[in-house]
Amino acid sequence: MRTYLDCIPCFLRQTLSAARALGLDEEDSADLMREALGRLQRFDWALPPPLMGRDLHRLIRQRLGNPDPFLPRKREHTAWALALLPDLEQQIAASAHPFRAAVRLAIAGNVIDLGAGTGWTPETEAWFREDAVDSVDGEAVDRLQREAAGAQEILFLADNAGEIVLDRPLLDRLGPDRVTVVVRGGPTINDATLEDARRSGLLERYAVIDNGSDAPGTHLPDCSAELVERFERADLVIAKGQGNFETLNDAARTIWFLFLVKCSVPAEELGVPVGTHVVHRIG
Repeated sequence: MRTYLDCIPCFLRQTLSAARALGLDEEDSADLMREALGRLQRFDWALPPPLMGRDLHRLIRQRLGNPDPFLPRKREHTAWALALLPDLEQQIAASAHPFRAAVRLAIAGNVIDLGAGTGWTPETEAWFREDAVDSVDGEAVDRLQREAAGAQEILFLADNAGEIVLDRPLLDRLGPDRVTVVVRGGPTINDATLEDARRSGLLERYAVIDNGSDAPGTHLPDCSAELVERFERADLVIAKGQGNFETLNDAARTIWFLFLVKCSVPAEELGVPVGTHVVHRIG
């Protein structure tokens, strides 16, 4: 049986990092870490790591008395991505392979992940302007494009606030009238919710629903009946982010995963280095 014990240090780091980023003092941070350790001891490590992330971030929100503690950071990332988008759209339009460039930008946007400790910096912005729409694995992306061209109903499982702005060029090329974008059902870390989608300009461009869950992934037993029904009937499912890969990589259907590999567990599973920009198909 596969287990995710290697994720334990990552969750401890993530909890302490969140406590400090959200302004808890040393005593409150220590109390939070003790409670997190207790939950880690009781967790079933055969379950996908995003379920532990769900439980830990519920604990953090409860301790803070704040339903969306990362909201200021999400707004910051969204504003930054919206300001950057026009230049990036021009780069994509001028590319020899616009669909490939749009896929690369969508994957590059996955760097905006406070759960993994990555996000916007001046260096990140410079990289986006200079390199973010470079080519990716052309053969895999071309296959994705062919499958998308034949799909009548496409389900796009989104990931983080700010990142969803940078998904827009790909969503436009997939066909706004054929795409339903799925966001989280409630705040968790900096994952995108319906409010983040509204702020990002998605609601007037595409159909957008939430999945009914506050897990930082798509664990179908935790999601709404509507999401499960759409997931099963969609002609094509595209899933952004490592959390969606961790919760859906055993699904009994075809899924295209687009994400940045941020830790050793998915890196070993896929046989690629941490930091790889992945275009991966199952089913």
